[in-house]
Amino acid sequence: MSLDAFQLNAKSALVTGSHKGLGAAIAIALAQAGANVGCHGRDPKPGNACDEISALGRKTFYFAGDVADAKVCSGLMERTVAEFGSIDILVNNAGIIRRAPAAEFSADYWNEVIAVNLTAVFRLSQLAGLQMLKQGKPGKIVNIASLLAFQGGILVPAYAAAKGGVAQLTKALSNEWAAKRINVNAIAPGYMATDNTAALRADPVRNRQILERIPAGRWGDPEDLAGAAVFLCSPASDYVHGHVLVVDGGWLAR
Repeated sequence: MSLDAFQLNAKSALVTGSHKGLGAAIAIALAQAGANVGCHGRDPKPGNACDEISALGRKTFYFAGDVADAKVCSGLMERTVAEFGSIDILVNNAGIIRRAPAAEFSADYWNEVIAVNLTAVFRLSQLAGLQMLKQGKPGKIVNIASLLAFQGGILVPAYAAAKGGVAQLTKALSNEWAAKRINVNAIAPGYMATDNTAALRADPVRNRQILERIPAGRWGDPEDLAGAAVFLCSPASDYVHGHVLVVDGGWLAR
């Protein structure tokens, strides 16, 4: 296989939750591989990802909004097609986490997490899939799952339920769209050094327990997802469908 199979030249991509963290790293990696990349976040001001994408000579834009709102999802898709002329790649990365004991976990917490981490993933995938089917050419959808698609976690019942749902949704959509040349896959990151894990990393006991369980001996960096994301968005993965690729420093193998 030629290295050209990993190139994304002239592809049009949208990465949600790419203001910073994992999403920003993925957006920049796609641009480095040749794609034009639309970025998104809830912060009204763009993060550094757009500047780095522009510096690479790629087209980009920033769209602010909460993907829990259906209008934001449709607006994101419309903006991507308007800016780039098509959508070839969607990375559903936007996500939130709320922590509380299950017996005390509020309905507001539950509804908020499910809306952002699962319902929006379906809504955006549906919109992107519809557009890709209209375009009549190959497309790639990559959902960001989690180790908690496989494990239950502690104090995060809604997050675990949503990420388990993301893994199953990935498989369900791939069953329908694989024959249409639309690949739907997911990445399940391990314990990554992002804002979502700041509380865990600041807890000396939990931080030590987590590091002792990771064979690689360190927390993951957002850039550790770059290779997996480029692979799943490129022609190199054309025969990969419905897969959840774990990037966890060996956590699940322990």
